[in-house]
Amino acid sequence: MIKIDYKLNPRSFSGKLKEFWNLSGAKIRMILDDYNSSNGSPVFTADGKYTSRGWTEWTQGFQIGSAILQFDASGDTSFLESAKADTIKKMAVHVSHTGVHDHGFNNVSTYGNLLRLMNEGRMPYNEWEKHYYSLALQISGAVQANRWTAIRGGGFIYSFNGPHSLFVDTIRSCRILIVSHLLGHFPNGENDVTVNLLERALEHLKSTALYSVYYGEGRDVSDVWGRTAHESIFNANDGNYRCPNSQQGYSGFTTWTRGLAWAMLGFSEQLELLDRIPSSELEKTGGKEQWEAIMLKAARATCDFYIANSPADGIPYWDTGAPGLLKIVDYLNKPADPFNDFEPVDSSAAAIGAQGLLRLGNYLGKKKFPADAEKYFQAGLTVINSLFDDPYLSMDPKHQGLILHSVYHRPNGWDHIRAGQKIPNGESSMWGDYHAREVALYLQRTIQNGSYYSYFNGLI
Repeated sequence: MIKIDYKLNPRSFSGKLKEFWNLSGAKIRMILDDYNSSNGSPVFTADGKYTSRGWTEWTQGFQIGSAILQFDASGDTSFLESAKADTIKKMAVHVSHTGVHDHGFNNVSTYGNLLRLMNEGRMPYNEWEKHYYSLALQISGAVQANRWTAIRGGGFIYSFNGPHSLFVDTIRSCRILIVSHLLGHFPNGENDVTVNLLERALEHLKSTALYSVYYGEGRDVSDVWGRTAHESIFNANDGNYRCPNSQQGYSGFTTWTRGLAWAMLGFSEQLELLDRIPSSELEKTGGKEQWEAIMLKAARATCDFYIANSPADGIPYWDTGAPGLLKIVDYLNKPADPFNDFEPVDSSAAAIGAQGLLRLGNYLGKKKFPADAEKYFQAGLTVINSLFDDPYLSMDPKHQGLILHSVYHRPNGWDHIRAGQKIPNGESSMWGDYHAREVALYLQRTIQNGSYYSYFNGLI
C-alpha cells in the first residue's frame, strides 16, 4: 500500500513545479511543430513520438487543453493564442458528436477552460467570445445528456458500446451536463419535455456509485471496499442490472486502475460542486444530504482502495488483478517498477487519482474531519512526489511525452513495447500528460493562495 509521507506540504513542490512547467511547455511546442494533425488526434507515444489511434478522437481536447493549462500556469500568451485558434478550428465537431460519452473530456478541457479563465480574469474579457464558449458548452451538455438509458430508480449516460453499457470513466462527463445547467440551459426532448441537466448528472453519479463501485456489502458481500468495474451491463429493455465487465481492464472482476482513478476524481470534484449548490435546488430530487452521502461514500471507498492497492510510491500497476503481478515479489510494499518483465504500471492513473485524493482531502478538511482530510491529502502529495520525478517525469528533450510509463489499452495490445522490453513502458499518453498538468495547476494555486481551481469557477 502507499507509504504516505506526512512531512510533505504543497510548498515542498515549488522546485519540482518549476521544472515540470518548463518541460511541459517544451513538450507542447514540440508537438505543435512536429506532429502531423492530418493523421488524427495525438493519443500515445511510440518511441517517444506521439501517434494517433483512430477510435473516437477523445484526446483532442486534452492536447488543446494542455496549452490552455500551460498559459494558466506560466502566463505565456503564445500558448493561449494557439489553443484558442485550435479550439475554433478543431473542436466544433466534438460539440455536436452524438456517438460518444466523452464530452466532459473534450469540451470542458477546451471551451470550459477558456470560459473559466475569462471568468477568473486571467484573460481579457470579450462579451462575444464569452458567448461563443458558453454556447458550445450548453449544446455539448445537451448532446451528452441525450445518450440516456433509463433504469430502475434512475439512469445513466451510456458509452459508445451502446445503451446497455455504463462506463466508470463517464463520471467525468457529468461535468459538461453541470456546466450547461449552470449556464442556464435546459434542453427539450420529445413533446417539448424539459430535461433538467443537473438532475440527470446526479442520476448518472448515483448509478455509477451503485453499480460501478463495490463496498463489500449487500450484493457485493463477497467483494471488497472500493473496487470498481470498468463497465456495468444492463438489460436496456427493462432496466435491470446484469453483470460487471471490462473493456480496458483485465476482467470485470478485477480493478482497472485508470477507471478507479476516474471515479476517485469524479466523485471528489462533484462533492465540491454539491457544497456550492443551494439545498433548495435539490429538494425535489431527494435533498442535498442524500446526494452527499452517496458521493462521499463512493469517493472514500475508491480512494481507500487506491491507497491500499497501489505500491509504496503511489504509482499503480494497470490492473490490480493482472495475473503477472504474482510474479513481482512483494510488489505492494515497494516502489512500482515500470521496467519489470510481467505487468506495466499506469502513470496516467496516478495523475488522475492524485487529484481525486487532494480534492477529497480538501473537502473533508472543510467539513472538519481533520484526520481523514490529512490522510487523503498527504496520499495525493505522495503520489505527485513520485510522479514528478525520475523515472516518470520525461526529461529527454527528444521525447514528446511529459509523463512516462502510461498504458492505453493492454487487452487490445495497442501499447508500444520498446526493443529489449517485455511489457509497455517508457511511453506517454495525452490524457496522462493533461491530467498531470491539471494536478500541477491545482498544486500551484494552492501554494500561491490563488483562487481554488475547479471546473465550475465563475459559474456558481
